[in-house]
Amino acid sequence: MLSTSSSAEHPNKSNAKKPFSKISKRWLWAFLPALILFSIFLGRGRVNGRSSDSELLTQSVERETVPLVISANGTVDAERSINLSPESSGVVKTLLVDEGDRVAQGQVVALMDDSNLRGELLQMQGQLAQQEANLAKLIAGDRPEDIARAEAQLAEAEASLRELQAGNRNQEVAQAEARLRRTQATLQQRETSFQRYESLYSQGAVSREELDQRRADKEVAQADVREAEESLRLQQAGTRREQISQAAARVEQQRQTVAVSRTGNREEDIAQARAQVQSARGTLQTIEARLEDTDVAAPFDGVINQIYAELGSFVSPSTSGGNTESASSSSILMLSSVRNEVVVNLPESQIAKVDLGQPVVITADAFPGEQFAGEVEHIAAQATVSQNVTSFEVRISLNFPEAEKLRIGMNVEAQFEIGRLENALLVPNAAVVRGAEGEGVYVLEGNEPVFQTIQTGATAEGKTEIKSGLEGDEQVLISPPAEEEERPGGIAFPP
Repeated sequence: MLSTSSSAEHPNKSNAKKPFSKISKRWLWAFLPALILFSIFLGRGRVNGRSSDSELLTQSVERETVPLVISANGTVDAERSINLSPESSGVVKTLLVDEGDRVAQGQVVALMDDSNLRGELLQMQGQLAQQEANLAKLIAGDRPEDIARAEAQLAEAEASLRELQAGNRNQEVAQAEARLRRTQATLQQRETSFQRYESLYSQGAVSREELDQRRADKEVAQADVREAEESLRLQQAGTRREQISQAAARVEQQRQTVAVSRTGNREEDIAQARAQVQSARGTLQTIEARLEDTDVAAPFDGVINQIYAELGSFVSPSTSGGNTESASSSSILMLSSVRNEVVVNLPESQIAKVDLGQPVVITADAFPGEQFAGEVEHIAAQATVSQNVTSFEVRISLNFPEAEKLRIGMNVEAQFEIGRLENALLVPNAAVVRGAEGEGVYVLEGNEPVFQTIQTGATAEGKTEIKSGLEGDEQVLISPPAEEEERPGGIAFPP
């Protein structure tokens, strides 16, 4: 049904295509030879390295005066950077700065706990006062009252010695004899009383307690008699030699005391006392210095880059430099100088062309189109070798205030002007080709490029100096032609 309907609606459709198909075939056969010839022409043009209607890009050889520049990539670094630590281990009591703060040289940035040191300070101050008082006493000597007291003690010792040397007097012996007789009479009386009570006790007239009392009285009287007899014997025997010697020694000792009191102390004793005072002062100064060191101060003007410690943190003296990992446990903060500098590494072959104080132009990707002035401030005395490349570190100081916007860690390029090419013959770097036969350029002669051997010199600003091989009025190809036919040595030439 649908096919029939379609034939009915378009009865001439199939017949309409036939005239068009015949016309297309006739045109195709007519233009086929022309298409073949055009293809051959295009193929020949590709073999020659360029199309027939293309134009060669050339540039005139020029004479110019241009600067010679060494370029090196580097980074912005602080002129000076340290991890600040206390002089002695301790606990952080107070932090007085925040990250990003600018501080002046000598400004206190943190306080350490100093309670123990203050106790040591008071103790040492007391010891020093005691040593100073002792020295003053030795220098002044004894007072008149002390001298008088020493002389009185000497007189007393001398009198005692004389008494011992003279021995006991007759009166003292008589007194001892009389005391002996008195104690003997008392003993005889108490013995008689005891005997009477003993008889009465046997008869039951007195008690046992009364008898014991009389016995005790008798024994006391016997002891008194023995003591009186011994005293009498001592009086009769006189003073012993040992007692006289001891008394004489006491007299001599007291005489020395009086002599010292009158003449003053020895120079040796005073010198020793002075040494003790000096030692105490030194110890006190050490404690005071340690106490001052609890105030952690900035050693130079700078910026607080990072804070490692918190209040209550225990920190210790650090020699870690810029090692952040170790600084976090042994330092309080990182301090960097306000002034920044650029650090680059120059190859060994170029370092001799750079001198101290030489101007440098700095550019940074962060500030396109801007240039910053600097000068060579330091050239490393020793080279470093990395991946078999020998280089020297060069530090470039930046002039303020323009360079303040360059922040630590930024990537920059430093350009060192090492001379100038005066009235030099120059061609673009892209025009110079290199092969087995040497360096050369393609010179346009007529409409065909011709290879010309040259001797090159320095390069500057994208151009190469030509020392020989060109006269200066040539047109050189900026991009050498790509040829299938090559001359010996690998340099391509046109046919």
